[in-house]
Amino acid sequence: MVSRFVFGLGLLSATALVHPAFAADVRTLQIFVSKNKQSLAVYDGTEVVATSKVSTGKDGHTTPSGIFSVLEKRKYHESNLYSAAPMPFMQRLTWSGIALHESNSVPRYPASHGCVRMPGAFAKMLYGMTEPGIPVIISDGELAPQPIDHPTLFHPDAPAAMPLLSDVELRPSMPDSPQKPVQVAMNDTTAMPMPMVQPHATHETESPTEPISMLITRRTLRETVIDIQTLLNQLGFSAGDPDGLLGPATVQAVTAFKTLRPAEFAGDKSLISDRLLKAVYAAAGKGEPPNGVIMVRKAFNPVFEAPVAIADPGLALGTHFFTLQAVDEKTGTADWLGITLENNLSRETMKRLGISNQESSIVTGKPIARSLSRISIPDETRRKIDALIAPGSTLTISDTGLGRETGEGTNFITITRG
Repeated sequence: MVSRFVFGLGLLSATALVHPAFAADVRTLQIFVSKNKQSLAVYDGTEVVATSKVSTGKDGHTTPSGIFSVLEKRKYHESNLYSAAPMPFMQRLTWSGIALHESNSVPRYPASHGCVRMPGAFAKMLYGMTEPGIPVIISDGELAPQPIDHPTLFHPDAPAAMPLLSDVELRPSMPDSPQKPVQVAMNDTTAMPMPMVQPHATHETESPTEPISMLITRRTLRETVIDIQTLLNQLGFSAGDPDGLLGPATVQAVTAFKTLRPAEFAGDKSLISDRLLKAVYAAAGKGEPPNGVIMVRKAFNPVFEAPVAIADPGLALGTHFFTLQAVDEKTGTADWLGITLENNLSRETMKRLGISNQESSIVTGKPIARSLSRISIPDETRRKIDALIAPGSTLTISDTGLGRETGEGTNFITITRG
């Protein structure tokens, strides 16, 4: 899913297409679209390697701003929404109809019905450069990825030589049937006799090559319900599959749990509440419930998710996007690039999320470092992710959760302006 392309010297543009001389290394690409400038830039690390004019959505059909990735590619495609209009060299960004594509009309001002139009020669060239999964960032102003080094970011450290057991719950994002057995892997620390001959006793572990996509965000009702279902099942209440849905089994288990604690839930008329979550965590011996979550996807499919802690929850995290450019397994280091997108939250959204101050969601000062410093990731979760990351892996930090465009067959899509 990682998109890499080899470039030589010289800048590729819509008006001057140069066949690139092959370089010695291959790097991860990102696409940036500026709606104010009506321009597109392809970055290889921090270097611009291709540019073009574009036309984004006109009034009434505005192209959404946010963090996307290429979901699907078709050399010839016809619009499902607008009278089968031709969309050659289409690269889909959302399943609701936003894409990059060729057009005969690219006046360098907003003119489309929401897509990003590109001149024909450039659209064809870009189509040949990309693969599904390449990040596409659309914003009002121009953005450029910058190197970022912070201890919260992941790096390829080898897991510690100890049993992978702790109080941290790692759970599938999309659980299978409750009858399906779950396999748990752990290190055997029991002393074993050493065989006389070990021709294959040691070998190097292969480094991961497929990038992953990660999202750190605030917990929503979905994550709360999943935790309640998981812990009630552990406590013997048969809450059903931990899927975040309030089905009959979950409702019955919650009711039974509350019935055993009448004084604790006196006056609590809501089925799911913070009081219930804290009580279930306490009954399971898990301490205080977390207020954040990290979700991981690979090849557009959910892998797992786990709790994280967000300090100062009344302050907005902002919207930040990181791409892993390179890793060094020998030194355990990773080269990350980061950007901050302006994302002013509505008053209703702030109230729903319990945010009283969204200063850090405005692009001033050092919002990336401030937000990263407020996030605490359990050690076991970090080790699990450190073992999965590969060049091209991405991390989004956002206050607003999964969003309506994230779903089956997507990475994490974050809309900052609709």
